[in-house]
Amino acid sequence: MNPNLREVALLFLKLGLISFGGPAAHIGLMRREIVQRRKWVTDAEFLDLLGASNLIPGPTSTELAIFLGYRRAGWLALILAGTLFILPAMLLAMALGWAYLTYGTLPQATWLLYGIKPVIIAIVVQALWGLGQTAVKSPFLAAIGLAAGALYLLGISPLLVLIGGALLVVAVRNARRLRSVFASIVVPGLGASTLAGALAAFAVPFSLTTLFLTFLKIGAVLYGSGYVLLAFLRADFVTNLGWLTDQQLIDAIAVGQFTPGPVFTTATFIGYFLGGVPGALVATLAIFLPSFLFVATVYPIVPRLRGSAWASALLDGVNVAALGLMAGVTLELARAALIDFPTVAIALLGAIGLLKFRLNSAWLVAGGGALGVLYHLAAG
Repeated sequence: MNPNLREVALLFLKLGLISFGGPAAHIGLMRREIVQRRKWVTDAEFLDLLGASNLIPGPTSTELAIFLGYRRAGWLALILAGTLFILPAMLLAMALGWAYLTYGTLPQATWLLYGIKPVIIAIVVQALWGLGQTAVKSPFLAAIGLAAGALYLLGISPLLVLIGGALLVVAVRNARRLRSVFASIVVPGLGASTLAGALAAFAVPFSLTTLFLTFLKIGAVLYGSGYVLLAFLRADFVTNLGWLTDQQLIDAIAVGQFTPGPVFTTATFIGYFLGGVPGALVATLAIFLPSFLFVATVYPIVPRLRGSAWASALLDGVNVAALGLMAGVTLELARAALIDFPTVAIALLGAIGLLKFRLNSAWLVAGGGALGVLYHLAAG
């Protein structure tokens, strides 16, 4: 195998195993491994690929992984990076699906996560600081980023914040070029149709074809966070098809939060619950397939975007708004992760490992998990 391909395969398999904490954490880990440790891309290139990932539908961190694989070693690396980033979470979700069907509950690993989450906070904060130094090129862009984070914390849709920040930068940067003011901007895909509820008089018989097409649709149109995914899943699988109950859907979302890697592997769990191994494989393929196709289509034009005043402003706006959203998410994660003195101490140890000793992310995550287990054993 080509050395670059082997390097891409091993790195994204490792990231798939250790990327706990959601998209913001995944982005922080990728920056540490790819920008800081391996220097495959600069912070500016990383931000532009992140901006492109935010502009297309689908799971942002998975699409960023696909972009970075493509950037490093071409078409085969595009497939390897995305597939191996997804694979650990997919296999774990299938195992949890088996346990759920066998025992009726989800196995818990709270001791591990107790120690892992604080370390993830340290990694994300370091990534925010480093990316911010590249993305925030003016006080105006700093204000956009701060406003984006504040709006997110106030409950405004992440998609609206992202698009609003990008369009505001475009408008201000290109004010002299604008000859008219748009009365309104219609963004497709901002909300799920409520028609499904009116049509769902009876449950639809299960089929792999319907499962594939439903998840393919979700993967092709979904923007936003896991909360948006929850809305789509409920509309389709609870209300329209009648294949899941609300409690089963909540358990499926919990699996996506618990496993490392992309939250979209919730689809794997649902597929396994409904159709066993074939259902899990079909659901996983369907929800992630659009991301591979979108990245392959968009990647060639990303470098050219900086040559256009309009597109360059759009990217700058998306980048700072995305960092603002990432900061808002990090505050929420920190509230959930830093709950007592031991978790704060673990976070500080993680920061020291990052900044002073420049430890590998895998060792940091493993060390945090080990400290969580040891603390509970000692306390018990």
